Amino acid sequence: MHHFTIPQHPRQAEIAALVRERILILDGAMGTMIQSLGLSEDDYSGKGGCGCAHHSEHPQKGNNDLLTLTQPKAIEDIHFDFAMAGADIVETNTFSSTTIAQADYGLETAVADLNREAVRVARRALDRATDIDGRPRFVAGAVGPTNRTASISPDVNNPGYRAVTFDDLRRAYGEQIRALIEGGADLILIETIFDTLNAKAAIFAAFEAFAERGQRLPVMISGTITDASGRTLSGQTPTAFWHSVAHARPFSIGLNCALGAAAMRPHLAELSAVADTFTCAYPNAGLPNAFGQYDETPEQTAAQIADFAREGLVNLTGGCCGTTPEHIRAIAEAVAPFTPREVSA
Repeated sequence: MHHFTIPQHPRQAEIAALVRERILILDGAMGTMIQSLGLSEDDYSGKGGCGCAHHSEHPQKGNNDLLTLTQPKAIEDIHFDFAMAGADIVETNTFSSTTIAQADYGLETAVADLNREAVRVARRALDRATDIDGRPRFVAGAVGPTNRTASISPDVNNPGYRAVTFDDLRRAYGEQIRALIEGGADLILIETIFDTLNAKAAIFAAFEAFAERGQRLPVMISGTITDASGRTLSGQTPTAFWHSVAHARPFSIGLNCALGAAAMRPHLAELSAVADTFTCAYPNAGLPNAFGQYDETPEQTAAQIADFAREGLVNLTGGCCGTTPEHIRAIAEAVAPFTPREVSA
């Protein structure tokens, strides 16, 4: 495939060397940390005078990505806390920073700024942390799944209907990924994939952006198993998921979100057995309780992830929903004694 002749990002060799030395640590849940701040509608929308140039008639409370522009110091401090807890790779606050997802808030025009600034805010936090302890850290541009699916009809009476097309997704992801690259991201993380066709659109868009820029960033790909069937929402087993995206030669393949670590383990083991690249797992802090909260303590989550490391299943790990800096610190300490999974590639 000719696009693999595109030169690599200068930090790719540095990241690849580190991940062969030890299990690398991702950050935890941005949403959990934002919820703990108890922000108001005015805080989100920036009506207090943040200087944010983007305005909409829609309510913005819950639009966590907008806080990058309206409350940048709060977001920077969350990134910093995760970095100081042991995260080597911190994800940008851009899970919903596509025109498709921001349409719910009437902020499609803000997408380029949301992504560029999110990288810069994360970089400031990581530079602060590295100034303290000298450890290298990396910014992963987070690309979420959007709230649409290209494989499944949202209308039970019309199974052939699609709310979004591959090209719709490719364009939306392309705009996001170009802005993440412009902001200075070190990696692109296509995450929480419930529909592999969406992921393929994101991969396609990423390589279009790399070709335009003349530089290829490492791409991390992370799917989510949605229920006890052990499949993604679009019906794939972990093995099938890997074979569907292996052509992209991702830096890492893995799973995140929907299941806690205990339920994720067999699916991670399956993926680890077939993938010829680094593997990554960042589960939720267990399953949500009746109030949507996550009850697993840092020690409980870390003990389960230590089992992943002990069994040689992971090269990178961290936390998803419900995980705090305390969870990340406990995870980092728990996996430190173990060598990373061996990769034949």
